[in-house]
Amino acid sequence: MNINTLKKQFQPYPYHMVEVSPWPLLTSFAVLSMMIGAVLYFNSIQNGGILLTLGFLSTFFAFVLWFRDITTEGTYLGDHTLTVQKGLTMGVALFIVTEAFFFLSIFWAYFHSSLAPTVELGSHWPPRGIEPMNPFAIPLFNTFLLLSSGATVTYAHHALIRGNRAATILGCTMTLVLAILFTACQGLEYANATFTIADGRYGSCFFFGTGFHGLHVIIGTIFIGVAFYRIIRYHLTNFHHIGFEASILYWHFVDVVWLFLYVSIYWWGS
Repeated sequence: MNINTLKKQFQPYPYHMVEVSPWPLLTSFAVLSMMIGAVLYFNSIQNGGILLTLGFLSTFFAFVLWFRDITTEGTYLGDHTLTVQKGLTMGVALFIVTEAFFFLSIFWAYFHSSLAPTVELGSHWPPRGIEPMNPFAIPLFNTFLLLSSGATVTYAHHALIRGNRAATILGCTMTLVLAILFTACQGLEYANATFTIADGRYGSCFFFGTGFHGLHVIIGTIFIGVAFYRIIRYHLTNFHHIGFEASILYWHFVDVVWLFLYVSIYWWGS
């Protein structure tokens, strides 16, 4: 038995004293490199694309290695006590609050332009010459897909709590399939759009709002996919599955944001 095991066995507090890790510093430099590369690339400066690619890959691998260590702490070392799990859940909830305010700024910009269209917009919304999406075509189908995925991931969660492994795997599989279908349909919608992000305020608000939501869907899909992999590997149990719960919270947030996007931009805005 090593010294770290003895410390954890006899420590008088339930908190996790983290070990020294290089990943926060590496992640900060990787993100900085990625942002500088993006600025250079968007301004057509030489080698900007290379720096952007290297920065993105560095950020990705830093995340993978960092989360690997967190998985090791929670799964194999027993560091994630009930107190630690509550803290992690609170951290995820606060992160989602920041995301909510991010989307609030997008809705603010949209309603600022649409409720009182200026002369530059022709005093009309949508601006003349813009043919908005049919809200009862692909957007309605995507709404069905996303709401169904919220139901299936909740089903998987309750099945995991009850110890029903087969139902958990089925629910996660259905959720991932529905999420991938949503992303594919969103791409099809973009490919057939009659306007672009360069078409004034309407194009900017539409593609900025739905595009960032689509990015969140992709991130949420990866989030649930990692949790699904850990379920397959028996990392998560019916009483210790904080990673899966965090992915479910994030996914329900994505569902709620899509409902606001559908009602405001697709239906009311058309």
